[in-house]
Amino acid sequence: MAAPRNRKHIIVLTHPATESYRPHGRKIEVTKPPPPANRAKHGKALKKALEAAVGEAQRRRADAGIELHGAEPGLYVQFESQPGVPLHLASLEDARQGIELVAVTHTQTEEAEPRRIERATVFVPDGKVKHFLKRFEGYAKTTPRKKGERRHEDMLDPVATLRLATLRGLWTDKAEVYPEEGEVIWWEVWLRRQDGSELSRLMEFAGLQHLEVAPRRLQFDDRIVTLVRATPAQLASSVDVLNDLAEVRKAKETATVFVDMATEEQGEWVKELLARTTPPAADAPAVCVLDTGVNRGHPLLEGSLASADCHTCDPEWGAHDHDGHGTEMAGLALYGDLTPVLAGSHPIQLRHRLESVKILPRNGQNPPELWGAITAEATSRVEIEAPERRRCFSMAIAATDERDRGEPTSWSAAVDALAAGRAFDPDIRGLVYLDDGDEPARRLFVQCAGNVDPAALQAAHLDRSDADPVHDPGQAWNALTVGAFTEKAMITDPRWSSWQPVARAGDLSPWGTTGVAFADAWPIKPDVVFEGGNVVKNARGEIDFPCPDLCLLSTHFRHAAKAFVLSWATSAATAQAARMAALIAAEYPTLWPEAVRALVVHSAEWTPQMQAHLRGASGKRARARLIRRYGFGVPSLERALRSANDALTLIVQDSIRPFADGKMRELHFFELPWPREVLQGLGETPVRLRVTLSYFVEPNPGRRGWKRRYRYASHGLRFEVKGPTESMDELRKRLNKKALDEDELKPSTGGDSSEWYLGERARNRGSLHSDILSGSAADLAERGVIAVYPVSGWWKDQPKRDRSEKGARYALVVSIEAPAVEVDIWTPVAQQVGVPVEIAG
Repeated sequence: MAAPRNRKHIIVLTHPATESYRPHGRKIEVTKPPPPANRAKHGKALKKALEAAVGEAQRRRADAGIELHGAEPGLYVQFESQPGVPLHLASLEDARQGIELVAVTHTQTEEAEPRRIERATVFVPDGKVKHFLKRFEGYAKTTPRKKGERRHEDMLDPVATLRLATLRGLWTDKAEVYPEEGEVIWWEVWLRRQDGSELSRLMEFAGLQHLEVAPRRLQFDDRIVTLVRATPAQLASSVDVLNDLAEVRKAKETATVFVDMATEEQGEWVKELLARTTPPAADAPAVCVLDTGVNRGHPLLEGSLASADCHTCDPEWGAHDHDGHGTEMAGLALYGDLTPVLAGSHPIQLRHRLESVKILPRNGQNPPELWGAITAEATSRVEIEAPERRRCFSMAIAATDERDRGEPTSWSAAVDALAAGRAFDPDIRGLVYLDDGDEPARRLFVQCAGNVDPAALQAAHLDRSDADPVHDPGQAWNALTVGAFTEKAMITDPRWSSWQPVARAGDLSPWGTTGVAFADAWPIKPDVVFEGGNVVKNARGEIDFPCPDLCLLSTHFRHAAKAFVLSWATSAATAQAARMAALIAAEYPTLWPEAVRALVVHSAEWTPQMQAHLRGASGKRARARLIRRYGFGVPSLERALRSANDALTLIVQDSIRPFADGKMRELHFFELPWPREVLQGLGETPVRLRVTLSYFVEPNPGRRGWKRRYRYASHGLRFEVKGPTESMDELRKRLNKKALDEDELKPSTGGDSSEWYLGERARNRGSLHSDILSGSAADLAERGVIAVYPVSGWWKDQPKRDRSEKGARYALVVSIEAPAVEVDIWTPVAQQVGVPVEIAG
């Protein structure tokens, strides 16, 4: 029988041994694409195509009849690859000459076995076309090569053709959502940051074309994002005369109308609960609810939500909740599901507070918004009001479409930038480090995964959820993305006696979206799942909801009429996850947001129903696919807050400098306080080691192929545990090989035969990595060294933007569990680090 969890986790304060990265030489073999049949002919064809593009660009510019002040004349050239051959993207630009790769897209051939075609759009200033013409001429030479002569085969062998780009060439969204010729839509316009006048030129162009530009914009390091309302034809001439464009996408739409279903008023329940509830302290951490506002007049909320902590992104909207969804989320974020809370009788001490920012206006009053900018504004409002308060942000809203499939967007990138420490500067509406002299404040965003469309709910719900990818911005690397599972599968209400629950207890909720459809390169999402309720089906397979037995209970926004409201789906799951994060912050006030996120995930376990699916998976690849459905499982507040005598959890927080001058810089080796003698004494007794590594990356959101210097993440970190018979030098060599493999984007070959449950191929995605190793206690006794080391990232490839010198923070959580025997592994470690050995309440 497992021991009670009544011990504090042990926070390790000693720093790791830091070693300089010393690469071991090895021959790097590069697979080159097959050359065209005749390079001379191919080079001449490319030269002719470019000269035709230049002439066409000049004609289009003259036909547009528009001149913008300060616009750099030039043209956009689209390079298209040979089928199945990637372009050499880095060779297509030259920053010294102002030649810039702005957008990369892909399509498929129409063959029986489709091959991928890559298209890269490059901006070429007038007068710099000769840069490419010289390369084409050199490539086409048939004379013997002179010593040291470059003919640019690596650059041009993969190119099938080139042409003058149109507006569609800058479209990086899904091809099927490109608007029809006369269709008016809101475009998400990405501008290249150059001289500071990009927005004024766009406004000048919009004025001449009579186009509407949304008031909000969002600035990243090298991109400015805003919204423009236009037809394709109206915006098309911007490609020829504006020359600040990098890419265009379709603006996001969010669900601003939420179903409001209330139970009958239970005012006496509220009074009884209030009588046994103690409000939180003034300095308690907070859950900041980004939603439709919160009506703090509800008796269950007013003691935890001050009027000064109710904000709005637009004064015309007001801070009140016009819809009900925000107040519903607030109740769950404060109490969790109210059903067991109301049915109980024990005293309740609230340990966290609430904040609210209204980011959704009343339906019908909501012009299209740049949701990344709205999110950034919302964070700044609460931080200005209470700058020292610890908080997490709960965002139970998402885009209604599913077209991104894990690819970054302006919204998800804004979440990542804010989490990584950027602040919103209202003067430039940009995401900046306001003071490089201080440690930037990191933020934890708890983000819903988004819901399956109610009209698409079906009895075969797992198939439907696997086909419905996590909605924007749930793919954000740094967010704690929350999906929905359910334990609610018992119907007692006679009104629903002829109906059956759709999901089995312990399985994914029918509402839950997943990351199964994501490409392997993108993070595991959702990270975790919380209770999201169930739906019902009849004998004909028809779906209905809500069934009160299968829903959660929360606070109603019109409390004078109704005290409670039914709640379900990933919104309800997200609010509960935010509550857990706040409780961890209250229990361990020195933990960083990275560590709070790590503990939530580290505490998660798969239910028996999920484990049945995982056991049935044929190999680690199939298992990895299921992890993208269930995340790392269902978190446990008890495990997140407490260790036990037989279940030790160590927490490390540190900072590493990944790169210097475009090269790997350092590695960390933790010789952790380890119950070595106790484990040796247990011999072959089975034990379990779990390791979770959490860090936040700086985003690079432009869709430029995400290779090398265009990679999305600033850096990657990995963990590695020393083998039981491995020397430190052998461990160093092993880390060196792994770091090089990832930096070179070398695909893994064969299966993952490692002893870890998930293995490196599955776990090393995104910026949060967790895995489990099961074995004998004697084996684990010799594994007390854990390394953290850097891999890849655009910081390495763009040294001028590298922030490695300031350090990249991370949290490492390590647990040892020996539930099969009665043993104390916590006390000897506590004694090693000087923690008082006493039972925590």
